[in-house]
Amino acid sequence: MIEKKKTAEQAVDYIQPRSTLAVCGFTLMGACEDILKAIEDRYLEKKEPSHLTLLHAAGHSDRENGIEHLAHEGLVEKIIGSHWGLAPKWGSLISTNKVEAHCLSQGQLTHLFRDMASGKPGTYTKVGLNTFLDPVLEGGRMNAKALEKESLVDRIKIKNEDYLFYNMVPIDVCIIRGTSGDEYGNITMEEEALKLESLAVAQATKRFGGTVIVQVKNYVERGSLKAKNVVIPGTCVDVVVETEDSYLNHRQTSSTAYNPKYTGEARVPTNKMEALPLNMRKVIGRRAACELFPDAIVNLGTGIPGDTIGPVSSEEGVLQDINLTIESGAIGGVPKGGTDFGISENPEAIIEHPSQFDFYNGRGVDITFMGGAEIDGEGNVNVSKFGKVTTGCGGFIDITQNAHKVVYCLTFTASGLRTTVGDGKLTIDQEGSVKKFKGKVSQITFSGHNAVQNQQEVYIVTERAVFQLGENGLVLTEIAPGVELQKDVLDQMECKCEVSKDLKEMDASIFMEEKMGFEETFYKNILINS
Repeated sequence: MIEKKKTAEQAVDYIQPRSTLAVCGFTLMGACEDILKAIEDRYLEKKEPSHLTLLHAAGHSDRENGIEHLAHEGLVEKIIGSHWGLAPKWGSLISTNKVEAHCLSQGQLTHLFRDMASGKPGTYTKVGLNTFLDPVLEGGRMNAKALEKESLVDRIKIKNEDYLFYNMVPIDVCIIRGTSGDEYGNITMEEEALKLESLAVAQATKRFGGTVIVQVKNYVERGSLKAKNVVIPGTCVDVVVETEDSYLNHRQTSSTAYNPKYTGEARVPTNKMEALPLNMRKVIGRRAACELFPDAIVNLGTGIPGDTIGPVSSEEGVLQDINLTIESGAIGGVPKGGTDFGISENPEAIIEHPSQFDFYNGRGVDITFMGGAEIDGEGNVNVSKFGKVTTGCGGFIDITQNAHKVVYCLTFTASGLRTTVGDGKLTIDQEGSVKKFKGKVSQITFSGHNAVQNQQEVYIVTERAVFQLGENGLVLTEIAPGVELQKDVLDQMECKCEVSKDLKEMDASIFMEEKMGFEETFYKNILINS
């Protein structure tokens, strides 16, 4: 039997100049810190390996670690990923044109790994049509250096219908992670928070004759691992690196070395969430939560949705009757946020990343709550690029394009907005200097045209107004008590909207200190949504 155990420094020897390197992670979950640091150290000392192509599906950093170790000009020549919101060094390299940057859909990247593994030339999908991923627009090319090259995405016809085709990216080396690895390379994930797309990445790498490197906590005797616990078989593994310091370099999450409540191995008492202070963010969360109904399958995005929908639902006594999911593969429990986004406390199931997107792409989500940075009169939404700031789309396009109902949660303006909430009304004390409702969004991450064609329900919920997407664009349907229609709403928009002839005030209970008393309405909603 060939000895597969190597040090992190020895593993770097397998990465040659101009190789395509694939990594697998979600925030800091799955980050192989020993190996990533060894690559960084080697490059800073010897300027090798160099001119790599870096391929990853989800955002894979916590502002300091993960792929941030590889964010050096010259080390990586091209990056192909979905999200860099928690990777400021990468955001800087992309915005200053120091690296060729391609942003593709997170879900379709996970499927691309799987399809490459099975010998296919790429992945075809409707996800991304009429967004910046579509080659009729930018084709996923995020900066001038990428725009000089061909798009990695083609628009094709299948049975007279339009699809996007994500072309294969042959992999030379991949770096993935497990908990325990035996002498043959069989890998288990008992203490990993997520399974992710690890198996698909390993199999795709082997398809191209590449090298699969796995970092583990424990190196054990062959035959000592239970067969059903093996997630990646030794037939797909070439190198096993045992971490030198699991606390620093093999953390379960950014904030946790290991906690069994995130793997389902232990269930902790779930206390009622602390009620949020009454402010405009809670107002937005309250009005958005009014779209919920019993047994709804729900996806939460980061920001206002992730910070408010759970606590509001808990306060109103309905949290136990909705099903929260995360694109990473976690189902049930209470999702975490910030640099730990992607996991849940007390999950009921953890499935593989590509399988979760199968469910999402198949319209399994009843309601998704998402943030928004820019919106135009046609209902197009931008969350991926504004000015010099490049974040990418993550799983946003997969989720919003296929959910039955999409609820965007955002403040009406930004930069300086101050409000007072109470006594059943909203008072705008100082208007924000940046208008979010634009004549034209900087980049289309969500296509209003597609949503109308697909007959999706789309709502835009702000602290002072609620819009619904109609056949001809945005329709203003509700305004907050205490708000003036012309001065506080229409004059603060750079785009036009239709004002509903049935325009009404948002429920005053949303702007009160006490509970909304939402339970009765919530249980009635099942009849509306059934």
